[in-house]
Amino acid sequence: MRYKATINIMPHKELLDPQGKTVRNNLPNIGVDSVEDVRIGKRVEMTLNADSEDKAKEQVESACSKLLANMIMESYEYELSQA
Repeated sequence: MRYKATINIMPHKELLDPQGKTVRNNLPNIGVDSVEDVRIGKRVEMTLNADSEDKAKEQVESACSKLLANMIMESYEYELSQA
């Protein structure tokens, strides 16, 4: 079966997010004054073939933990659906 995984990777909340801070500090320059915090991460969409949903989850977990996310600095979550 074909599955689609939508993966969101974000820096750990305990860590500084320099990109988010830069965006947050510059939002008032374009008239956006009410934003308290900005965190910037990555979104990855992956289509894969697997015999079952469990096998697809195993593949996504492996890709995230071994390649896509730096587990020291980032966390991830994903949604899996049939494609």
